[in-house]
Amino acid sequence: MVDRQLEQLRAHRNNIQRYRWLLSTQLTELERNFIERRLSEESSATENLATGIPLPVHEWQLPGTASRSEGASP
Repeated sequence: MVDRQLEQLRAHRNNIQRYRWLLSTQLTELERNFIERRLSEESSATENLATGIPLPVHEWQLPGTASRSEGASP
């Protein structure tokens, strides 16, 4: 399940990179609007998919906070 989600994330990331590259080229207004819309859709899909992938417990902590195993008090 997670492998499939990671593969989907990679596909979305590749699409986002391609769309960003296309935006750096010469486009008509219609083409630019289409690509900007697709870029927004891909970004949203990436965010939605990423929220469904479980992270290891040690990655749940905010940067700069210590866990109990690192000597933090209860």
